[in-house]
Amino acid sequence: MTQDVLIVDNGGANIASIGFALARLKRTARVSSDATDILEADHVILPGVGSAGHAMDRLRRNGLDTALRARTRPLLGICLGMQLLFEHSEESNTSCLGALDGRIERLVGSAGVYVPHMGWNRLDMAHPHVLFEGIQAGSYAYFVHSYAAPLSEHTTARCEHGRVFSAAVSRGSFHGVQFHPERSGPLGARLFENFLAMAA
Repeated sequence: MTQDVLIVDNGGANIASIGFALARLKRTARVSSDATDILEADHVILPGVGSAGHAMDRLRRNGLDTALRARTRPLLGICLGMQLLFEHSEESNTSCLGALDGRIERLVGSAGVYVPHMGWNRLDMAHPHVLFEGIQAGSYAYFVHSYAAPLSEHTTARCEHGRVFSAAVSRGSFHGVQFHPERSGPLGARLFENFLAMAA
């Protein structure tokens, strides 16, 4: 049986690059903004580049917020897509999906710490998790963001840029990574493989 992998079409600029990353793994993903598709797909990827307010407005307009909240099969939020899984974002003072407890906060710059956080940074594993099987602690991933999730019970990997924040989170069927696996080389490829291997 063919695995049904869906990338949510929410206007994110990283949709194509995620599709290319999956194609390199010989996986095919369709792109959709249909709520029924999102509910029924085996695996859903929620990308995001831009502002939380704009992204949530678009999800609500298309009725996708309700469909995403209702999913019981694996969902992976990437960058802004991960942030939207939380209850609230300081960016535009936005209510988000609420699949994970907590509030997204703006990173604070200081001497030698620039915002946005852009480039390669080291991951510290909070505890073993299926998304990071075969990925060594201390591996580097590629980040581009100005907001982040504090550490919480949902944190599966941490990163530091001025302060320590959640680089990856998980709760039930909802998973998220603050970094861009589609731009993180072998680490990102393995993470996608691990996600797609999760039972639907």
